[in-house]
Amino acid sequence: MDSAAHAGRPKASSRETIAEAACELFLEQGYNRTSVTDIAIRAGVSRSSFFNYFDTKSALLWGGFDERLDAACTALAGVAPIRDILAEIAGFAPDVLALAIANADAMGVADELERGRAVRAAQLGRAVAQRAHRSGMPPLAADVHAAAAAGAVMAAVWAWADAGSGRTALERWMHEALAHVPGLGGEVRQLRVVVEAEDFEAALVFYRDVAGMPQAEAYEAEGGARVAILDAGRATLELSNPAQIAFIDRVETDGDAPSDHVRIALEVADTVAAQQRLADGGAAVEASVRQTPWRSLNARLRGPAGLQLTLFQELGPQ
Repeated sequence: MDSAAHAGRPKASSRETIAEAACELFLEQGYNRTSVTDIAIRAGVSRSSFFNYFDTKSALLWGGFDERLDAACTALAGVAPIRDILAEIAGFAPDVLALAIANADAMGVADELERGRAVRAAQLGRAVAQRAHRSGMPPLAADVHAAAAAGAVMAAVWAWADAGSGRTALERWMHEALAHVPGLGGEVRQLRVVVEAEDFEAALVFYRDVAGMPQAEAYEAEGGARVAILDAGRATLELSNPAQIAFIDRVETDGDAPSDHVRIALEVADTVAAQQRLADGGAAVEASVRQTPWRSLNARLRGPAGLQLTLFQELGPQ
């Protein structure tokens, strides 16, 4: 007989065997009722062998994640882009952590996972904050930025596990989560659109109070010079070639409101309500609400200071 027939599946490492034994016991009798000794016996190893791989029973839950976390914290002391470093955390395979998150109640590990999540988010947040501060970001801004970045990483792991870690890639969730953290895109930290408004007060009232962009900063200078900086959430720059602009105009309008060279697109929670609110506030409707082939609800308006506005509401997958 071919000797390969005896080989079968490669033998699991002691680390994997211990993790599998722990998961079985957590499902059978709960996390709190399972001791390290129980796990060692089930895995067929000694207690000392257990501690060769895991410092505590709690550390067992985090498996490969902690290795990636430690590597990320070390890398953050360097110069690689923060987003690239955080995205690398997604490189561990589905393991005991994903299983524990998906079966937290059955295993009795919900509280332990929440404690571990907080500890690791704090560890990662400190490393990101130190890096951001070194790059010149003010301390408060660095702390807020770091908390958002660390929170995004943890949220991605939970979303991935809840969706079924064997069915989806953590990388996908990580990139999507990090995209929601301002300042993680690259060397450019902020996209700001500068608009000259002849009727400054009217434009300020419209975009701040009607459109709903909170005022972040405001300054005055000699000669009556005034500027207000409004917070419009996450900023992106969409570059489209002429064919794409023509396609968008066919989808978004009836052909009678072509795109300006620069058009401002605002993501909103409810396009119908937002269009009505902006129209009541003085904007002219150029194209009423309609659904696009990429599943968003779009409307086009002309706002104060001559800005052409697209409102869009993401509908998500069907």
